[in-house]
Amino acid sequence: MTFQLTTRTKKNSIFNRIFALDQWLNLAIFSLLAIGTILVYAATKNWYAANGLDPQYYLKRHLINIVIGILLAYGVILIDYRTLRAYAIILYLIGIFGLTVVLLPGLGSTVNGAKSWITLPFGFQFQPAELAKISIIIGMASIFTEVQNPLGEPKSKDVLKAIAVAAVPMVLIILEPDLGEVLIMVASMIAIVATSGAKPRWVVLLVVIGIFGSVVAVKGGVIHKYQLKRLQSFVNPTADPQQSGYQLRQARITIGSGGFTGKGLFHGPQTNGRFVPEQQTDFIFTVAGEELGFLGSSVILLLYGLFFARAFVILRRASDLFGKLVCVGVIAWFAFQMFQNLGMAVGLMPLTGVPLPFISYGGSSMFANLIGFGLLQNIHLRSR
Repeated sequence: MTFQLTTRTKKNSIFNRIFALDQWLNLAIFSLLAIGTILVYAATKNWYAANGLDPQYYLKRHLINIVIGILLAYGVILIDYRTLRAYAIILYLIGIFGLTVVLLPGLGSTVNGAKSWITLPFGFQFQPAELAKISIIIGMASIFTEVQNPLGEPKSKDVLKAIAVAAVPMVLIILEPDLGEVLIMVASMIAIVATSGAKPRWVVLLVVIGIFGSVVAVKGGVIHKYQLKRLQSFVNPTADPQQSGYQLRQARITIGSGGFTGKGLFHGPQTNGRFVPEQQTDFIFTVAGEELGFLGSSVILLLYGLFFARAFVILRRASDLFGKLVCVGVIAWFAFQMFQNLGMAVGLMPLTGVPLPFISYGGSSMFANLIGFGLLQNIHLRSR
């Protein structure tokens, strides 16, 4: 009898927690996941079948990534986010360790010119930079939360400490190099500093340092040749006609050919012909543009709008500074990454190789995205 009551209580607790989540946020995320699954399948199905390969290869792996990501998100929701402050240093050191491992000879794998992956069994790969974004957000939020200034304003040493926390992993990622991930981290860092109560001059200083650092990276040879060609193709699409220029040109053609209603799922000639490289990852939005058209692409944007609207509601209702800063970091992360990916697909931003959140194929990215989603729901639950 006691065992039955205990089991029933646990089940009720689980269901109560699920029903207490922000259901509008759930609607946005799970709709994006469903659309992403369809688009990944559409991007790979016909070409793989035509070449005698398993047309469901990417579909199966994408679904596995989503299931693992959802389990990670639920695990994050179960832990009170305020206790994460106690483990911030552990999460941070784990992130640094992963970023260091990929740089060691024989351990890191190079993909698309960046040595940023760790090869796992069964053909899977893991990108530590994705999870390092989360450790930076939690680490910076923890530092600003511990400020004991009566004026409520962090001291200069606290701001410098928080910036240093973000700078170390960013330097390691630059060495890979993966400038797309660095830019996302910079966006989160600036947003957290701006929200922490620090004086505006710190934000201005960070922006100036970012611009100056970019110029030094280009002039000093830190940026690899292929990355420089990507930047040149952004300014002049004919600068690298066989590589990044071709990719950008084909992406524009593919999106523009969809018209208002699109060619229909699995009927996009550009997509089926694999004219756009990396279409299931960095250029997944071109599949939506061609096969779902302006109408379908607008639905995706509306779902992102719903996601950000609910995220800001959670931010406003957060009951403590730590929760607010974590929300700000997560919002800035997703906002910049979405803008960068969509801008890259239509030629408004340079090619940096960042996936579209919740839609693109990629295990590490999906895990990090759903953990970020879990953090938002966690803060929502504890703020009710």
